[in-house]
Amino acid sequence: MSATEAPPRPRWRRVTGSAWFQLLLAFVVFGLILSFVAKPYVVPSASMQNTLQPGDRILVNRLAYVAAPPGDGDVIVFDADSTWDTGPATAVNPIKAALRWVGEVTGFGPSGSHTLVKRIIGTPGQTVKCCSADGRVVVDGHPLDEPYVFQDFPFQPGTLDCTTTPASSRCFAAVTVPKDSYLMLGDHRSDSADSAYLCRSGFPPPECWRWAHRDDIVGKAVAVIWPIGRWSGL
Repeated sequence: MSATEAPPRPRWRRVTGSAWFQLLLAFVVFGLILSFVAKPYVVPSASMQNTLQPGDRILVNRLAYVAAPPGDGDVIVFDADSTWDTGPATAVNPIKAALRWVGEVTGFGPSGSHTLVKRIIGTPGQTVKCCSADGRVVVDGHPLDEPYVFQDFPFQPGTLDCTTTPASSRCFAAVTVPKDSYLMLGDHRSDSADSAYLCRSGFPPPECWRWAHRDDIVGKAVAVIWPIGRWSGL
């Protein structure tokens, strides 16, 4: 080797300096961020209007509940279990399945069929019912102030409330939230298949409640990131 020739680069430098390695590293880092730090999610329905609109892309903080448990009023994304099914099972279309995978990874496209976004109204051990005399949800005896609620069920004290026949569809009996579970309601109360969805009739089935379970929580929704005109924190 002449004095003017540079020594050959070590093999590890040649590997790590290649475009393919750097592309692979970028995918690994991106995957780790999605798995453990933050994840985009597309809002699939109108159940959270007007806080969230159908098609909004939101950022979900996956580390939000590492040091503290989910709290009242948090908007969370969670994986729903079979009790949240609202219709018969259908065959999986491979194209739709692929699109859902892309949507789950990027936040642009449909998300998982059992991944939902709702607001926490009751945490483990709290007792929740509806309604107070003026039609509000009551948690541990305290009526909630909920300025975010959109198009609630009709409620008129003395005319259409929880004591009349028929009762207001806003009403549901008192329930104590089980351990490691959360009572979820949509902000668009009259258009949300939420925890109380099956319990609002005059004769609800014995096991009408549906819960978000602690281990199934993906994270806390913290911001709307798309479309640009709706950029905002939550």
